[in-house]
Amino acid sequence: MPMTDEELLHRMRTYVPPTAILLGQELLSVDSAAGEVKMRFRVGKDFCNPMGNVQGGILVAMLDDAAAVAAIVKSGKRIVVPTIELKTSFMAPAKANAWLYATGRCIKLGRSVAFMEAELTDETGRLIAKLTTSCLPQPMPDGANMVERS
Repeated sequence: MPMTDEELLHRMRTYVPPTAILLGQELLSVDSAAGEVKMRFRVGKDFCNPMGNVQGGILVAMLDDAAAVAAIVKSGKRIVVPTIELKTSFMAPAKANAWLYATGRCIKLGRSVAFMEAELTDETGRLIAKLTTSCLPQPMPDGANMVERS
């Protein structure tokens, strides 16, 4: 029997990849039928460039996490999704020590390829960046590199 969205949310909040902790990720909601997730990230000044803005690669990592988790949720947590390609458009700078909110969507989950997108906004709802990506769905490996969040 597939997990409910509440069960998925609980499990995915408890066991996370190490990058989720590094990026200050908090999973807020999952909708497996729609293939959509909402999460937020809190980053400090350690992730800033010389201008005091969050470095673009860090923002891409956040968006990549949101998109990947959307596909994983749509599959009922049966797959992982290594990236084939991605494109990110940056609309505005992101400041450190503030919450950044991501919405990830799985547009199509096929057997050989998955298509996803994600958006990142600041606390006021201003669009910071948007990502589109395609990935190669693979079975969830036993002993995946997950850590238990305390």
